[in-house]
Amino acid sequence: MKHAAALLLWCMLTASMAGLYELEQAPPPSADSLTPLVLLTPDGPQTMTMAEYLPFALAAEMPASFGAEALKAQAVALRTLALGGHKHADADVCTDSGCCAAWLDEPALRERWGGSYDAYMAALTGAVGATDGQYLIYGGEPIQAAFHASSYRYTEDSGALWSPLPYLISVSSPETEQDAPGLISTVSVTAEAFSRALDLAPDGPPETWVQALEPDGAGRVAQAVIAGRTFSGATLRSLFGLRSTAFTLAWDGAAFTFTVSGYGHGVGMSQYGARALAAQGMDYRQILAHYYPGTDLAAWTGQTFSSPSRNTIS
Repeated sequence: MKHAAALLLWCMLTASMAGLYELEQAPPPSADSLTPLVLLTPDGPQTMTMAEYLPFALAAEMPASFGAEALKAQAVALRTLALGGHKHADADVCTDSGCCAAWLDEPALRERWGGSYDAYMAALTGAVGATDGQYLIYGGEPIQAAFHASSYRYTEDSGALWSPLPYLISVSSPETEQDAPGLISTVSVTAEAFSRALDLAPDGPPETWVQALEPDGAGRVAQAVIAGRTFSGATLRSLFGLRSTAFTLAWDGAAFTFTVSGYGHGVGMSQYGARALAAQGMDYRQILAHYYPGTDLAAWTGQTFSSPSRNTIS
């Protein structure tokens, strides 16, 4: 009986010590899991943590098949936008990609991915975890980490569209038509529809209407002179549903044809460009340094900010 009692006591002590050892060895909570966030959805504000928010925003903004380094770069950009968000009085960030960043919930992603859901979500949570708490700063503050789908040769300078920012300048972007489906697209418009959309009153035949396309520093259309009137490239993009302001415009005898390069506003990180740079051997820090020059990569621990490290290409 004494031996049984002693054995029971030994087992209890062993289990207790094992529990204490496991407790001591348990990893600390991630910075993202300690960062509260309010997400403004069409159904109203939702409270969650950064760790809960980021994989689903990443899923909505970049294909999960893009590879680890491109996904990490996108995760840092999304975290930066969320930490620096000042667009909403009652939320840190919203689900509108035109305002903040897109976001999809689990049912939507399961419907989209089907049997690939677990594998894709593992890739996304891995990218988020590998960059835990990391975000980009300039002058000590989170940057406006703008991004877009693709650019042809060069990204756009922020000053061409918005207020100029020193880290959102035109830089090279390496994606090709092989890397980025739809990198080159066309839109054709009849003369009648073209004239009606621009409210023109031209004197001559259609072949005389387009008088000049004036490029900006990134080679995109800053403004166009058409039938004696001046239109911004952004206006033409909006009116005719163009993928970007990097386009040529010509009359072919039957229609006006826009030949468009890239997809999106062109400012900041190109997502297809990030994938192409990763394929060339760059890691996410180098990708971010390329598209956001002069920024620093800092980390939020959930309680304090770390000393920033210079985000450079080496």
